Amino acid sequence: MKKIIKSLLVFCMIGSSLVAFSQEKAEWPAIKTFHGIMGKVFHPTEENNFQPLRDSVSVLVEKAIEWKNSAVPAGYNEEVTKPTIAKLVKQCKSIQKAVKANKTNDQLKPMIIKAHDIFHEIMEKCKNE
Repeated sequence: MKKIIKSLLVFCMIGSSLVAFSQEKAEWPAIKTFHGIMGKVFHPTEENNFQPLRDSVSVLVEKAIEWKNSAVPAGYNEEVTKPTIAKLVKQCKSIQKAVKANKTNDQLKPMIIKAHDIFHEIMEKCKNE
């Protein structure tokens, strides 16, 4: 009887550890997709190369919208996450309008920095503790 109780106790402990681990590692493919394009357009601007941003701004907007429309996984606070992603989409669309209006690099730089900051806000503040 003691062996059965010990086995059940160990099983429950392992099970709860796996649940906790899976919640910590909430997968959200849309984040990876957006991060890929954000990296391609943001990091070159740090070195004053705005061509990737100008060339791929429509993809940036597209991936932001796809992320916004995707389901929020259990590891994220949906009440905080959804409005923050909506803010990101709005910022990306503003960048797209600025690129279409042929704004200067000096005008684009703070805009892409703001989008990048919003992205990190989602990554850091929207996860469940």
